[in-house]
Amino acid sequence: MTQHRYEWAACIGRFQLFHNAQLALLREALRLAPRCAVLVGSAHQARSPRNPFTFEERVEAIRLALTEPERERVAFAAVRDVCDQKRWVRQVQAAMAALSGSERTRVVLVGHRKDPTGDYLYDFPGWPLHDVGRQGEVHGKSLRAALYSGDSVDSALAALASQVPPGMTGFLRAWAQLPFLERLRGEWAELALEHDKWAMAPYPPVFVTVDAVVRVADQVLLIRRGRAPGKGLLAVPGGFIEQRETAYQSAVRELREETGFHLPPPELEHACKAMRIFDHPDRSQRGRVITHAFHFDLGERALPQIAGSDDAAEARWVPIAELPSLEDQFHDDHFQILDAFLGITRE
Repeated sequence: MTQHRYEWAACIGRFQLFHNAQLALLREALRLAPRCAVLVGSAHQARSPRNPFTFEERVEAIRLALTEPERERVAFAAVRDVCDQKRWVRQVQAAMAALSGSERTRVVLVGHRKDPTGDYLYDFPGWPLHDVGRQGEVHGKSLRAALYSGDSVDSALAALASQVPPGMTGFLRAWAQLPFLERLRGEWAELALEHDKWAMAPYPPVFVTVDAVVRVADQVLLIRRGRAPGKGLLAVPGGFIEQRETAYQSAVRELREETGFHLPPPELEHACKAMRIFDHPDRSQRGRVITHAFHFDLGERALPQIAGSDDAAEARWVPIAELPSLEDQFHDDHFQILDAFLGITRE
């Protein structure tokens, strides 16, 4: 019988189009420990070109790639995206403890740091890192592009076949029959056109935006986006900063343009309780977008009149208590922005 130094191996990832390199990583994890925990990130995100598959769909795709004996040794847990890195680490550790039944389980973390976004692998000092190294030139982003850009589902699957486990082809063929692929393809094409506009720039562009979290009593102001990216998804009011405005001025302008919300300037300034920058490199599908989010708390009062306009198809007041049930309907990281200010979720 094989003796293992570790009781569990942990693999963390989004697995947004499970491919051969990730399968090799899981099998290395199973070589190192009798049990493997697959901790699936971005587990509650809305469907988008970057996150086309739900948590449940990703679990199914991974299980299809494994043999039956391997499946019996693998367990899965959903990990929510949060803006606080330390809190995210605690979340991952709690998920691992729940799967293993103990906070003292001997765990080895299996992964590969391919760029600075992989620095999180060093945030678990109690878990030794086993770096598997580069497993070929396979990238989820390029595989998703192949899925969206083919002339047909068959041509897209043909382009993917050599880079994904055999079970993924059947999984993707069935998934493509769901009413999501055409919408995602359309949004991906619009984003690709937007990226092409900046292709000849001497440096990769960095965009600066603003967002406004407006609370009145136990409700928060949301919009439903009227344009891609994220058309039809929930968001907080916001947009791009303009050349001759401060971030605060841009936030107030976008709030007024998208929702019709207006208060006398002194009253609105008094209601501004905090500003926070959200700058994760992958927070937006547009590219590198840094946003300045302002939190306005107007206390107990009647709800101001609002109406969606400009980029917003709809504006409405939503009870904060309802936000957890809407998490998978938010654009990009807007649920995390709300959570950072309003404390929607708890450990």
